[in-house]
Amino acid sequence: MRGSRPLEKGCRLRMRGSRRVCSPSVCPFALHRNTVRNIDTANTIMSEKGQKQKETHVKGSSESCHHCKPKTCANMAAPPAYADLGKSAKDIFSKGYGFGAVKLDLKTKSQSGVEFSSGGSRNTDTGKAAGNLETKYKVKDLGLTLNQKWNTDNVLTTEVTLEDQLAKGLKLGLDTSFVPNTGKKSGKLKTGYKRDYMNVGCDIDFDLAGPTIHAAAVLGYEGWLAGYQMAFDTAKSKLAQNNFALGYKAGDFQLHTNVNDGTEFGGSIYQKVNGQLETAVNLAWTAGSNNTRFGIAAKYQLDKDSSISAKVNNASLVGVGYTQSLRPGEQTPSCH
Repeated sequence: MRGSRPLEKGCRLRMRGSRRVCSPSVCPFALHRNTVRNIDTANTIMSEKGQKQKETHVKGSSESCHHCKPKTCANMAAPPAYADLGKSAKDIFSKGYGFGAVKLDLKTKSQSGVEFSSGGSRNTDTGKAAGNLETKYKVKDLGLTLNQKWNTDNVLTTEVTLEDQLAKGLKLGLDTSFVPNTGKKSGKLKTGYKRDYMNVGCDIDFDLAGPTIHAAAVLGYEGWLAGYQMAFDTAKSKLAQNNFALGYKAGDFQLHTNVNDGTEFGGSIYQKVNGQLETAVNLAWTAGSNNTRFGIAAKYQLDKDSSISAKVNNASLVGVGYTQSLRPGEQTPSCH
Protein backbone atom coordinates (compact mmCIF):
# COMPACT_ATOMS: atom_id res chain seq x y z
CA MET A 1 0.00 0.00 0.00
CA ARG A 2 1.09 3.61 -0.63
CA GLY A 3 2.78 5.23 2.37
CA SER A 4 3.62 1.94 4.08
CA ARG A 5 7.19 0.93 4.93
CA PRO A 6 8.87 -2.44 5.58
CA LEU A 7 8.79 -3.70 9.12
CA GLU A 8 11.59 -2.38 11.32
CA LYS A 9 13.52 -4.84 13.45
CA GLY A 10 12.23 -4.78 17.06
CA CYS A 11 8.98 -3.02 16.12
CA ARG A 12 5.62 -4.42 17.14
CA LEU A 13 3.56 -5.77 14.31
CA ARG A 14 0.93 -3.53 12.86
CA MET A 15 -1.53 -4.86 10.38
CA ARG A 16 -2.61 -2.76 7.43
CA GLY A 17 -4.72 -4.77 5.15
CA SER A 18 -2.94 -8.09 4.59
CA ARG A 19 0.60 -6.63 4.98
CA ARG A 20 2.77 -6.15 8.01
CA VAL A 21 4.11 -2.60 7.89
CA CYS A 22 5.83 -0.04 10.08
CA SER A 23 4.47 3.50 10.43
CA PRO A 24 7.21 6.18 10.82
CA SER A 25 4.78 8.45 12.66
CA VAL A 26 4.48 6.03 15.56
CA CYS A 27 7.51 3.73 15.25
CA PRO A 28 10.62 4.96 17.11
CA PHE A 29 12.89 2.71 15.03
CA ALA A 30 11.68 4.14 11.71
CA LEU A 31 11.90 7.66 13.11
CA HIS A 32 15.50 7.07 14.22
CA ARG A 33 16.46 5.74 10.78
CA ASN A 34 15.06 8.82 9.02
CA THR A 35 16.85 11.15 11.45
CA VAL A 36 20.22 9.47 10.77
CA ARG A 37 19.68 9.76 7.04
CA ASN A 38 18.87 13.48 7.33
CA ILE A 39 22.02 14.11 9.42
CA ASP A 40 24.25 12.24 6.90
CA THR A 41 22.76 14.25 4.02
CA ALA A 42 23.36 17.54 5.83
CA ASN A 43 26.98 16.59 6.64
CA THR A 44 27.63 15.72 2.99
CA ILE A 45 26.24 19.05 1.76
CA MET A 46 28.30 21.01 4.33
CA SER A 47 31.47 19.07 3.40
CA GLU A 48 31.03 19.79 -0.32
CA LYS A 49 30.35 23.47 0.41
CA GLY A 50 33.45 23.73 2.59
CA GLN A 51 35.62 22.12 -0.11
CA LYS A 52 34.36 24.61 -2.72
CA GLN A 53 35.09 27.52 -0.37
CA LYS A 54 38.62 26.16 0.21
CA GLU A 55 39.30 25.85 -3.53
CA THR A 56 37.98 29.37 -4.10
CA HIS A 57 40.24 30.70 -1.33
CA VAL A 58 43.35 29.01 -2.80
CA LYS A 59 42.56 30.25 -6.29
CA GLY A 60 41.96 33.77 -5.03
CA SER A 61 45.25 33.85 -3.11
CA SER A 62 47.16 32.78 -6.23
CA GLU A 63 45.57 35.49 -8.35
CA SER A 64 46.07 38.24 -5.78
CA CYS A 65 49.66 37.40 -4.81
CA HIS A 66 51.49 40.75 -4.75
CA HIS A 67 54.95 39.19 -5.02
CA CYS A 68 54.49 37.64 -8.45
CA LYS A 69 52.64 37.85 -11.69
CA PRO A 70 48.89 37.08 -11.76
CA LYS A 71 47.90 33.44 -11.33
CA THR A 72 51.43 32.22 -10.56
CA CYS A 73 53.82 32.23 -7.65
CA ALA A 74 56.63 30.25 -9.28
CA ASN A 75 60.13 31.62 -8.94
CA MET A 76 62.32 32.12 -11.97
CA ALA A 77 64.89 29.35 -12.43
CA ALA A 78 68.56 30.18 -12.11
CA PRO A 79 70.20 31.14 -15.42
CA PRO A 80 72.73 28.73 -16.98
CA ALA A 81 76.47 28.92 -16.41
CA TYR A 82 78.49 31.04 -18.83
CA ALA A 83 79.88 27.94 -20.59
CA ASP A 84 76.31 26.75 -21.28
CA LEU A 85 75.10 29.94 -22.98
CA GLY A 86 74.07 29.02 -26.52
CA LYS A 87 74.60 25.32 -25.72
CA SER A 88 71.46 24.15 -27.53
CA ALA A 89 72.71 25.55 -30.84
CA LYS A 90 76.22 24.21 -30.24
CA ASP A 91 74.87 20.70 -29.68
CA ILE A 92 73.01 20.75 -32.99
CA PHE A 93 76.30 21.54 -34.78
CA SER A 94 78.56 19.18 -32.81
CA LYS A 95 76.66 16.15 -31.51
CA GLY A 96 75.91 13.25 -33.82
CA TYR A 97 78.98 13.78 -36.01
CA GLY A 98 82.34 12.02 -36.07
CA PHE A 99 84.01 12.68 -39.40
CA GLY A 100 86.86 10.30 -40.21
CA ALA A 101 86.19 8.23 -37.10
CA VAL A 102 84.08 5.38 -35.80
CA LYS A 103 82.73 5.97 -32.30
CA LEU A 104 80.84 3.93 -29.75
CA ASP A 105 79.50 5.16 -26.40
CA LEU A 106 78.14 2.97 -23.63
CA LYS A 107 76.33 4.01 -20.46
CA THR A 108 74.86 1.92 -17.67
CA LYS A 109 73.88 2.17 -14.00
CA SER A 110 74.21 -0.46 -11.29
CA GLN A 111 71.59 -1.26 -8.66
CA SER A 112 73.74 0.46 -6.03
CA GLY A 113 73.53 3.74 -7.99
CA VAL A 114 77.02 3.76 -9.55
CA GLU A 115 76.99 5.13 -13.11
CA PHE A 116 79.43 3.73 -15.66
CA SER A 117 80.30 5.39 -18.96
CA SER A 118 82.76 4.21 -21.56
CA GLY A 119 83.60 5.34 -25.05
CA GLY A 120 85.85 4.37 -27.87
CA SER A 121 86.84 5.84 -31.21
CA ARG A 122 89.05 4.91 -34.11
CA ASN A 123 90.46 7.26 -36.72
CA THR A 124 89.80 5.73 -40.14
CA ASP A 125 92.75 7.60 -41.72
CA THR A 126 95.51 6.90 -39.19
CA GLY A 127 94.07 3.81 -37.54
CA LYS A 128 94.71 5.29 -34.09
CA ALA A 129 92.27 4.21 -31.42
CA ALA A 130 91.33 5.97 -28.19
CA GLY A 131 89.09 5.10 -25.29
CA ASN A 132 87.92 6.30 -21.91
CA LEU A 133 86.18 4.99 -18.83
CA GLU A 134 84.20 7.01 -16.29
CA THR A 135 82.49 6.11 -13.03
CA LYS A 136 80.19 8.37 -11.02
CA TYR A 137 78.71 7.79 -7.60
CA LYS A 138 76.27 10.11 -5.82
CA VAL A 139 75.37 10.28 -2.15
CA LYS A 140 72.15 12.30 -2.37
CA ASP A 141 71.64 12.68 1.38
CA LEU A 142 75.05 14.39 1.71
CA GLY A 143 74.98 16.18 -1.65
CA LEU A 144 78.27 14.45 -2.50
CA THR A 145 79.36 13.29 -5.96
CA LEU A 146 82.51 11.32 -6.76
CA ASN A 147 83.60 11.18 -10.40
CA GLN A 148 86.64 9.25 -11.70
CA LYS A 149 87.93 9.13 -15.28
CA TRP A 150 90.65 7.24 -17.13
CA ASN A 151 91.68 7.39 -20.78
CA THR A 152 94.05 5.51 -23.03
CA ASP A 153 96.63 8.34 -22.69
CA ASN A 154 96.94 7.01 -19.13
CA VAL A 155 95.58 10.13 -17.45
CA LEU A 156 93.66 9.62 -14.21
CA THR A 157 91.18 12.31 -13.18
CA THR A 158 89.21 12.54 -9.94
CA GLU A 159 86.54 15.10 -9.15
CA VAL A 160 84.72 15.49 -5.83
CA THR A 161 81.80 17.92 -5.52
CA LEU A 162 79.62 19.01 -2.62
CA GLU A 163 76.35 20.73 -3.44
CA ASP A 164 73.59 22.48 -1.46
CA GLN A 165 75.09 21.65 1.93
CA LEU A 166 76.78 24.76 3.28
CA ALA A 167 74.21 26.98 1.57
CA LYS A 168 71.35 26.52 -0.88
CA GLY A 169 72.70 26.82 -4.43
CA LEU A 170 76.38 26.64 -3.38
CA LYS A 171 78.57 24.06 -5.11
CA LEU A 172 82.16 23.26 -4.14
CA GLY A 173 84.46 20.99 -6.10
CA LEU A 174 88.01 19.66 -6.22
CA ASP A 175 89.36 18.43 -9.56
CA THR A 176 92.71 16.60 -9.72
CA SER A 177 94.59 14.77 -12.48
CA PHE A 178 97.59 12.45 -12.40
CA VAL A 179 99.78 10.93 -15.12
CA PRO A 180 101.52 7.81 -13.73
CA ASN A 181 104.08 7.61 -16.55
CA THR A 182 105.51 11.08 -15.94
CA GLY A 183 104.34 11.75 -12.40
CA LYS A 184 102.72 15.02 -13.50
CA LYS A 185 100.00 16.29 -11.18
CA SER A 186 97.53 19.13 -11.38
CA GLY A 187 94.56 20.37 -9.41
CA LYS A 188 91.79 22.91 -9.50
CA LEU A 189 89.42 24.26 -6.87
CA LYS A 190 85.94 25.01 -8.21
CA THR A 191 83.17 27.05 -6.65
CA GLY A 192 79.76 27.98 -7.95
CA TYR A 193 76.66 29.67 -6.64
CA LYS A 194 73.29 29.99 -8.32
CA ARG A 195 69.90 31.32 -7.38
CA ASP A 196 67.07 33.24 -9.03
CA TYR A 197 68.39 35.66 -11.68
CA MET A 198 72.07 34.83 -10.97
CA ASN A 199 74.73 32.18 -11.64
CA VAL A 200 78.37 32.84 -10.67
CA GLY A 201 81.46 30.65 -10.55
CA CYS A 202 85.17 30.82 -9.78
CA ASP A 203 87.95 28.27 -10.45
CA ILE A 204 91.54 28.47 -9.19
CA ASP A 205 94.40 26.37 -10.59
CA PHE A 206 96.98 24.90 -8.23
CA ASP A 207 100.19 26.26 -9.73
CA LEU A 208 103.20 27.12 -7.55
CA ALA A 209 104.47 29.56 -10.17
CA GLY A 210 101.23 31.51 -9.86
CA PRO A 211 97.65 30.26 -10.08
CA THR A 212 95.26 31.36 -12.79
CA ILE A 213 91.88 32.56 -11.61
CA HIS A 214 88.88 31.84 -13.83
CA ALA A 215 85.64 33.64 -12.99
CA ALA A 216 82.27 34.02 -14.69
CA ALA A 217 78.86 35.46 -13.94
CA VAL A 218 75.48 35.32 -15.68
CA LEU A 219 72.45 37.44 -14.85
CA GLY A 220 68.97 36.65 -16.11
CA TYR A 221 65.65 38.48 -16.08
CA GLU A 222 62.44 37.59 -17.95
CA GLY A 223 64.32 35.53 -20.54
CA TRP A 224 67.17 38.01 -21.08
CA LEU A 225 70.68 36.78 -20.24
CA ALA A 226 73.91 38.74 -19.80
CA GLY A 227 77.25 37.16 -18.95
CA TYR A 228 80.89 37.97 -18.36
CA GLN A 229 83.89 35.61 -18.25
CA MET A 230 87.48 36.39 -17.35
CA ALA A 231 90.79 34.69 -16.58
CA PHE A 232 93.52 36.41 -14.58
CA ASP A 233 97.12 35.17 -14.65
CA THR A 234 98.59 35.99 -11.24
CA ALA A 235 102.13 35.13 -12.39
CA LYS A 236 102.03 37.81 -15.10
CA SER A 237 99.45 40.02 -13.37
CA LYS A 238 97.30 40.45 -16.46
CA LEU A 239 94.00 39.34 -17.94
CA ALA A 240 94.34 36.20 -20.02
CA GLN A 241 90.68 36.15 -21.06
CA ASN A 242 87.98 38.80 -21.33
CA ASN A 243 84.65 37.69 -22.78
CA PHE A 244 81.11 39.09 -22.90
CA ALA A 245 77.82 37.46 -23.88
CA LEU A 246 74.21 38.51 -24.33
CA GLY A 247 71.23 36.30 -25.08
CA TYR A 248 67.51 35.72 -24.94
CA LYS A 249 65.66 32.50 -24.15
CA ALA A 250 61.93 31.99 -24.51
CA GLY A 251 60.47 28.50 -24.63
CA ASP A 252 61.67 26.77 -27.79
CA PHE A 253 63.62 29.80 -29.07
CA GLN A 254 67.13 30.90 -28.03
CA LEU A 255 69.34 33.77 -29.22
CA HIS A 256 73.00 34.13 -28.21
CA THR A 257 75.76 36.62 -29.06
CA ASN A 258 79.29 36.86 -27.69
CA VAL A 259 82.52 38.86 -27.93
CA ASN A 260 85.80 37.15 -26.99
CA ASP A 261 88.83 39.31 -26.12
CA GLY A 262 87.40 42.10 -28.25
CA THR A 263 88.45 40.37 -31.48
CA GLU A 264 86.19 37.35 -31.91
CA PHE A 265 82.50 38.00 -32.55
CA GLY A 266 79.84 35.30 -32.73
CA GLY A 267 76.15 34.59 -32.56
CA SER A 268 73.69 31.73 -32.79
CA ILE A 269 69.96 31.09 -33.06
CA TYR A 270 68.23 27.92 -31.90
CA GLN A 271 64.63 26.97 -32.72
CA LYS A 272 62.75 23.83 -31.73
CA VAL A 273 60.15 23.62 -34.46
CA ASN A 274 58.28 20.67 -32.93
CA GLY A 275 58.92 17.53 -30.88
CA GLN A 276 60.96 15.99 -33.71
CA LEU A 277 62.73 18.84 -35.52
CA GLU A 278 65.41 21.20 -34.12
CA THR A 279 67.28 23.83 -36.14
CA ALA A 280 70.21 26.15 -35.49
CA VAL A 281 72.14 28.93 -37.23
CA ASN A 282 75.55 30.27 -36.22
CA LEU A 283 77.63 33.24 -37.33
CA ALA A 284 81.25 34.15 -36.53
CA TRP A 285 83.62 36.95 -37.50
CA THR A 286 87.17 37.92 -36.55
CA ALA A 287 88.26 41.55 -36.30
CA GLY A 288 90.67 42.52 -39.07
CA SER A 289 89.33 39.85 -41.40
CA ASN A 290 86.66 40.07 -44.09
CA ASN A 291 85.91 36.38 -43.80
CA THR A 292 82.53 35.74 -42.16
CA ARG A 293 81.77 32.18 -41.13
CA PHE A 294 78.17 31.03 -41.43
CA GLY A 295 76.43 27.70 -40.90
CA ILE A 296 73.01 26.04 -40.75
CA ALA A 297 72.23 22.76 -38.98
CA ALA A 298 69.19 20.61 -38.19
CA LYS A 299 68.37 17.47 -36.25
CA TYR A 300 65.36 15.27 -36.89
CA GLN A 301 64.23 12.56 -34.48
CA LEU A 302 63.05 9.65 -36.62
CA ASP A 303 61.81 7.67 -33.62
CA LYS A 304 62.74 7.20 -29.98
CA ASP A 305 65.87 5.20 -30.91
CA SER A 306 67.23 6.97 -34.00
CA SER A 307 67.89 10.47 -35.30
CA ILE A 308 69.49 12.10 -38.32
CA SER A 309 71.53 15.33 -38.35
CA ALA A 310 72.73 17.56 -41.16
CA LYS A 311 74.73 20.79 -41.43
CA VAL A 312 76.28 23.02 -44.07
CA ASN A 313 78.50 26.11 -43.91
CA ASN A 314 79.47 28.96 -46.22
CA ALA A 315 82.50 26.99 -47.43
CA SER A 316 80.05 24.46 -48.96
CA LEU A 317 81.10 21.76 -46.50
CA VAL A 318 78.19 19.41 -45.86
CA GLY A 319 77.89 16.97 -42.98
CA VAL A 320 75.30 14.26 -42.38
CA GLY A 321 75.06 12.08 -39.31
CA TYR A 322 72.88 9.20 -38.20
CA THR A 323 72.63 8.04 -34.58
CA GLN A 324 71.09 4.74 -33.51
CA SER A 325 70.48 3.61 -29.95
CA LEU A 326 71.26 -0.10 -29.83
CA ARG A 327 69.58 -0.35 -26.44
CA PRO A 328 69.14 2.07 -23.53
CA GLY A 329 72.57 3.48 -22.68
CA GLU A 330 74.31 2.52 -25.95
CA GLN A 331 74.65 4.77 -29.00
CA THR A 332 76.57 4.52 -32.23
CA PRO A 333 76.86 7.44 -34.69
CA SER A 334 77.50 7.13 -38.43
CA CYS A 335 78.71 10.20 -40.35
CA HIS A 336 79.44 11.14 -43.94
